Amino acid sequence: MNAAIRFTRRLFADKPLGAAGGVLLLAFVIVGLTADWIAPYGFNEISPIDRLQAPSWEHWFGTDNLGRDLLSRCIHGAQLSVIIGCAAATLATLISGLIGIVSGYFGGKVDLVIQRFVDAWMSFPDLIILIVVVSVVGPGMPQIIGTLGLLLGIGGSRIVRSAVLGVREQMYVHAAQSVGASTARMLWRHILPNVLPPIIVLFTTRVGTVILAESGLAFLGLGVPPPAPTWGAMLSGSGRTYMFQGPWLALAPGLCLTAVVYATNVFGDALRDLLDPRMRGSR
Repeated sequence: MNAAIRFTRRLFADKPLGAAGGVLLLAFVIVGLTADWIAPYGFNEISPIDRLQAPSWEHWFGTDNLGRDLLSRCIHGAQLSVIIGCAAATLATLISGLIGIVSGYFGGKVDLVIQRFVDAWMSFPDLIILIVVVSVVGPGMPQIIGTLGLLLGIGGSRIVRSAVLGVREQMYVHAAQSVGASTARMLWRHILPNVLPPIIVLFTTRVGTVILAESGLAFLGLGVPPPAPTWGAMLSGSGRTYMFQGPWLALAPGLCLTAVVYATNVFGDALRDLLDPRMRGSR
């Protein structure tokens, strides 16, 4: 607990921009988790007489072409983005950690085979794979989480592997091997704890990447199906059709998307600077 408090103080003192990003990201998480209670209206509550109203005290973000409150839809969109972003980023981080640790620690033919598979996987454009998979299995939250987790996890294993390659050459690793430590103990007690900083940073950056990718799929009509509101679908649907009549239809979800992705990126950069012993901010 004391270590966490000291680290938080260092974050706010040395990396104020990263700390602000972390606070903003935490705010989006809280808003997403409490969307059902804090949203002033239902996300699909239609009021034809209030259609295309500009932002006001009654509707802070205005209303769309069907009279639905845009603030409520953005709040519920945050809920979907938080669930998809955290779940897919967690899955991607687990896959990256498993592949990277195994490949980097064992080396030799195991590393050669795994890395050639990773090379082949990374040679395909990410968006094309997403579109093909979602088109085959159908749109939906589980499909998007699984596809994004697998796609980002395999590519991100290179980062974990590079960290493992540096750790396995340390003297304490050779000392543990010389006294007969088992492979499982080596991986769990010596390798994994020392590569946790890049894994943590990888997770934080993956959250923003997943949210951006999911919004891109929703914009193309391959995201979470209606009537569930997602920021990408709001930009693609009424936001694009009625952009000139009501600019707030595109600005509200667009600014939410920009804010959460920017927050995750600057927060991840701050964590990298503080956790990586090779960086100046980690001292």
